[in-house]
Amino acid sequence: MTDSVKDATAAASARWQAFFNAGDPSGCASCYESEAVMVAAPFGTYRGRGEIEAFWTKLIGDGFAEVEYLDSKIQVIDDHSAVLTSKWRMNKAEGVITRELWVRQPDGSMRLREDHFEALG
Repeated sequence: MTDSVKDATAAASARWQAFFNAGDPSGCASCYESEAVMVAAPFGTYRGRGEIEAFWTKLIGDGFAEVEYLDSKIQVIDDHSAVLTSKWRMNKAEGVITRELWVRQPDGSMRLREDHFEALG
């Protein structure tokens, strides 16, 4: 079961990156649980899918694109969840993901419950 949670987390993360790189903030937001929390330093804390979608809408609208994860690590917590950490870069910024908590949903999909990241430049 550990490998399936790890593989599902990697696939869900790749799906989020594909939505971002396609300029699709609604797609990005669909990867979060409805009551997810996103802590985006130094921008702020966003609660719920609506606030999270508004953040990604503005960021993509401001011309941020081409996200790439570097040195990603996935730590399986249990049969239903895993934490992803990674460095990241895009066309106008770079930073670190300190905690993406991905949780398996009743339909079998993985969604973000928590997303903690920092933009460094």
